[in-house]
Amino acid sequence: MNVSLDSIELIVLDFDGVLTDNGVWVCQDGTELVRCDRSDGLGIAALARAGVAVIVISTETNPVVAARCQKLGIPCIQGASDKGSALRDLLAERGLDAGRVAYIGNDVNDLGCLELVGLPVAVADAYPEILKVAALVLSRPGGHGAVREFCDLLLAAR
Repeated sequence: MNVSLDSIELIVLDFDGVLTDNGVWVCQDGTELVRCDRSDGLGIAALARAGVAVIVISTETNPVVAARCQKLGIPCIQGASDKGSALRDLLAERGLDAGRVAYIGNDVNDLGCLELVGLPVAVADAYPEILKVAALVLSRPGGHGAVREFCDLLLAAR
C-alpha cells in the first residue's frame, strides 16, 4: 500500500460497480433500478461517526445516484466525464492532500482517480486494468459489501 489505512481522511467511491453490482434494470418508461448492499450503508455510517468523510463521483447523471447518496447522507458529484479532474478540483476546494485519500473503483473511467490518490482500491470484480493499479484489492465484488469491507478495514486500523 502507498499509504497506511489510519491516515485516510477521505474515501471517494465510484457508484456503478462499487456501490452497485454494475447491473441495471430498465423499466419500459426508462426508469432505472440498481442493486445496492445495505451493509455498505452501515459501514459508511460508521465512518461518519469516526469522522471520515465519504463522497461519490459518478460519470452518470442519474436520479438513482442522487437518491442513494442522499439516503446514505453523503455528497455526490454526477456527470463527471473526467473523474480525475473532478477529484483534483474537489481536493483543491477542500484543501486535502491526495496522499490521504482512498478511491474505490472498478472500471477504466476510474483510472485517473486511482492514479491520483494515496490509496487506490479495487473491488474484487474490477477490470484487469484497475486491478493492476490497485494497492488493495477487496475480496468482495461491487454491490455485494465491498465498501463495507473497506470501511471495516479502515476502522480496524484506527
